[in-house]
Amino acid sequence: MRYIIWGLITLALAACSNPQTTDPETTSETASSSERASPVTTEDRFAILALDCIHREYPNKISHVLQSADDARPPHELTPAFYGCFDWHSSVHGHWLLTRLLTVQPDGVYAAEIRAALAKSFTEDNMVGELNYYTAEGRGSFERPYGIAWYLQLVAELEESDDPQLREWRETLRPLEDAIVRKVRAWLPKLSYPVRLGTHNQTAFAFGLMLDYARTVGNDAFANELAQKSLAFHRADVNCPLAYEPSGEDFLSPCLMEADLMRRVMPQQDFVVWLGYFLPQIPIDGSSDWLAPGIVLDASDGKLVHLDGVNLSRAWALEGIASALPADDPRVAALMAAHAVHRDAGIAAVSAEHYSGSHWLASFATYLTTKRGIANAGANE
Repeated sequence: MRYIIWGLITLALAACSNPQTTDPETTSETASSSERASPVTTEDRFAILALDCIHREYPNKISHVLQSADDARPPHELTPAFYGCFDWHSSVHGHWLLTRLLTVQPDGVYAAEIRAALAKSFTEDNMVGELNYYTAEGRGSFERPYGIAWYLQLVAELEESDDPQLREWRETLRPLEDAIVRKVRAWLPKLSYPVRLGTHNQTAFAFGLMLDYARTVGNDAFANELAQKSLAFHRADVNCPLAYEPSGEDFLSPCLMEADLMRRVMPQQDFVVWLGYFLPQIPIDGSSDWLAPGIVLDASDGKLVHLDGVNLSRAWALEGIASALPADDPRVAALMAAHAVHRDAGIAAVSAEHYSGSHWLASFATYLTTKRGIANAGANE
């Protein structure tokens, strides 16, 4: 049984804590899992998972091209801020999760612990190390587009905050932000086709996060480039094969993520028409059975558990699409009915039972429950 009684979650999480730490002197800065108070809100449950992974170095799956023997180093030396949570991108959105919770729950039960954990990561020395790694030879496509899109989303979260500490961190993260934006803007004109996968390389989801970031920080040139590339790729798309989804390892819906992107770049009237041609499968009777949640038969399998993520990301995309339609559009009820089914299935699957899911699913759940995509993007700007 994959669902955990949260009164016992701290015991399970304590068993997952990292026996190795790269800085023993800082281990007392944050409470151990067994010392934490019981979660109060759903988001508190998600905070626990992120707190227990962002500085957990192993197991670790690095996407790392060695240029020489000198590059054969442990994760915390290669990327000193984002070495936990199994891989770089999960570490980044784990940090985003904690930052997001500070902005929506500044007085939350774990706020002090979150601040201590983020302060450990967001130092000038650590970010110099991240910048040096990212800009080194042979890393032009590092974490492109998924991981770097999440980094920009993290920056956007800090940008919107009036909290002095978060504003300070925002400046600390700026050099890597600037390097990422430069690389993406150089890459966009060279990208001939969209990537329509349901995993990390998908462009629609990443473009959505990047566009939200660009609008948040007021980078109009970058926002326009992303919007124009999105329109060039997708304005003529019709009859998306939703029946082919999900693929066996998807955590993103190619069809729904594209629609969630397009509602960001099209005026409402145009989007209403475009959506009818793109997803004619959306019913007008308010039913939810037109889109069934993905099924995970082994949550300990790091690839199969992706389908728990597809339920969460589908849920936020369905809500985002609905938010961009007129309230009286007959498709809204069916979109929101399917949203509820996927939301409930996805959130129920977020637990500490298997690290294969616990190191990342809470970030997807937080993006969903705090309505980040809708709050950040707005519909049809």
